[in-house]
This record gives sequence, structure tokens and C-alpha cells, in this order.
Amino acid sequence: MLHPILAFIQEAGANLGAADPKNYLSLFGSGIGAGLVVIGAGLGIGRIGGSAAEGIARQPEAAGNIQTAAIILAALIEGVALFGLVIELLYKLL
Repeated sequence: MLHPILAFIQEAGANLGAADPKNYLSLFGSGIGAGLVVIGAGLGIGRIGGSAAEGIARQPEAAGNIQTAAIILAALIEGVALFGLVIELLYKLL
């Protein structure tokens, strides 16, 4: 599935100037990078939420500690995702 997309981009880039194909390919890579960062963050936070709910179901008396730990871990994942998006956007500009 990816091969026809890349072939199309390569053909479209052949009709442009010398610097233009690099710019369009960097936009394509930037979109893929942003998508991967968001998917990774979503999976991580989803796993934390599921594990926290399971832990609270098993030990309801520890719900406060589990919620606090889950919120801190989710914030750390959001920070890493934001860092990944910033690096991805900076890479696009170079």
C-alpha cells in the first residue's frame, strides 16, 4: 500500500524544481512523524488508564494512590509526546 503512494510522490516531485521535491517529501515525513507520535501517546495513555482501572477494581482502598500515579505517568507521556512533536517539526524545517 505504501509503494504506490511513494511512487506518486516521486513522480510529482520529478516535475518540480530542485528544492521543491525535498520540501514536499519533508512535509510528507512530517505528517507521518506527527501521526506516529500521536498514536504512541494515545496507546501509552490508554494502557495507563486501563491498568489504573484494573488496579482500582482489585484494590478499591488504594484508589487515591493509583489515580495519582496514573495522572503523573500520563503527564510524563504527554511531555514526551510534545517533545517528539517539537523535534519532528524542527526536523521538517531543516
